[in-house]
Amino acid sequence: MPYTPIVATLGYVLSADGQRVLMVHRNARPDDHQLGKYNGLGGKLEPLEDVLAGMRREIDEEAGIDCLELQLRGTISWPGFGKHGEDWLGFVFLITRFAGEPFERNPEGTLEWVDLDRLHELPMWEGDRHFLPMVFDGDPRPFHGVMPYRDGRMVSWSHSRV
Repeated sequence: MPYTPIVATLGYVLSADGQRVLMVHRNARPDDHQLGKYNGLGGKLEPLEDVLAGMRREIDEEAGIDCLELQLRGTISWPGFGKHGEDWLGFVFLITRFAGEPFERNPEGTLEWVDLDRLHELPMWEGDRHFLPMVFDGDPRPFHGVMPYRDGRMVSWSHSRV
């Protein structure tokens, strides 16, 4: 069966001092399969949209800010991740400079600035704990990972850097 993932972006917006990251606490929709979890910002690419344009659009829609500087930190293939077992392929970005003031909330939930050293305390997808350190580690090499899910749970994690 061919691999036909949903292509998406996932962005982590750093504060000006580099000590905090903007996260969405997904607490707004009872039918959200990510309800209660903290996550970065992002979503599905639109037809005829490149990955960078998609990331900028999603950050604008979800946080009301314009990305001025961002870096592709990596890619992750999430076979089976979707609510109904759909495969996802994500492009993970770090936004290091932006213009505007972030919203307090969006249709998915509350936006919160979280200290980087407290990220591990938040309820999130268990798999996020594996790749988040590489988003913020300063290594200039992007990572590329595979994280299969089954029945809403991470099965394994492998990654490489060139």
